[in-house]
Amino acid sequence: MTFRPTRRGWLYGGVAAVAALAGVGGAFWRSQSARGGGEPLDEGFWSQRFERPEGGEVAFDALRGKPLIVNFWATWCPPCVEEMPMIDAFFRENASNGWQVIGLAIDQPSAVRKFLSKTPVSYPIGLAGLQGTELVKQLGNTAGGLPFTLFIDGGGSVAARKMGKLDAGDLQSWRRA
Repeated sequence: MTFRPTRRGWLYGGVAAVAALAGVGGAFWRSQSARGGGEPLDEGFWSQRFERPEGGEVAFDALRGKPLIVNFWATWCPPCVEEMPMIDAFFRENASNGWQVIGLAIDQPSAVRKFLSKTPVSYPIGLAGLQGTELVKQLGNTAGGLPFTLFIDGGGSVAARKMGKLDAGDLQSWRRA
């Protein structure tokens, strides 16, 4: 019996090949994103300021020169809320070694204030709102999903990105980097 591909066979084969290439490309992009690529952040990033829920502001220009974790979150995002105690513990353990952590809430200020009154954290929180959504996209999270976390090294370059909930291994590997 001789095998003769049909049009349908060619179509299915083509679709399978495209899907395989997309999968390989997506895996490559995720691996590059996880490492961050070491791209330096521009002055536009460092000039940003965000109001804090308790008053005052978070000014990124004051955070230069030391390792920084920027965590984008929202009160309505279960994985965001679940990772906050771990991020807080990391901050408390490593702040004396120069580590900085900032949480940027992409949420309504009243919801953030209410949430933090019941679940306080020791690291600063900025009220990013819609500005934060645009910032997330500019920083490589084009889908705008949460939680989204950046590790910025002391030289001001993105050393790693994480889309989705952090685990202790992420924070420890960044600390060792």
